[in-house]
Amino acid sequence: MQKLTRKWRKSPGESHFDEDDKFSLPTRDENRPIDSQEQEELVRSLENVQTQQSVLWRGVFSGLLSCYVAFLVYSVYQQAYYPWELRYHAYFMYEVDAGTIIAADWAAILTCLMTIKGLLHESKHQRRWLWSSCCIGMIVAVFWLHHMLRLAKFRWDVVWLPLGPISGAGVCIYVEYLLNVSSEEVRKLRGYMYAYKAR
Repeated sequence: MQKLTRKWRKSPGESHFDEDDKFSLPTRDENRPIDSQEQEELVRSLENVQTQQSVLWRGVFSGLLSCYVAFLVYSVYQQAYYPWELRYHAYFMYEVDAGTIIAADWAAILTCLMTIKGLLHESKHQRRWLWSSCCIGMIVAVFWLHHMLRLAKFRWDVVWLPLGPISGAGVCIYVEYLLNVSSEEVRKLRGYMYAYKAR
């Protein structure tokens, strides 16, 4: 408040552009084009940020899916050596045999592993891995939903069995799409670079 009061009390002859004056208009044109070197540095920094973000988010979602894969491997082990001890498998004791349950869990594991491969390995076949995992995830979802609907009572607590793998694949496809859009925007920006020549 004291600084503001001092500014208003200044006489007209005093300079209004002292070092404390934060209300002065800019003396530099902010709309001027930037030169080629500045453009290159800006685009390169954006490319580095985009690459770091891509690695980060691919790693995060691959890590989450890896945890789910570890859980499914444990589920297969339990069903193979201690059949029907897990509650979410025991619901289907009279509907499906133990081997079919194990096969369904392995299909879910395959879905997740294909999704992880498609997410981590950037190549021209990347989308094929992701969409293939989505197709297998749909088969797993249909299998579990079919048997859940045959139960005397629909069990909402095991709805993750059909939705887990397909949801993981779907979310990863969306993440990959967003990262590709971001990368494409940076590539467009590099294409729009112009050479500024001072007059």
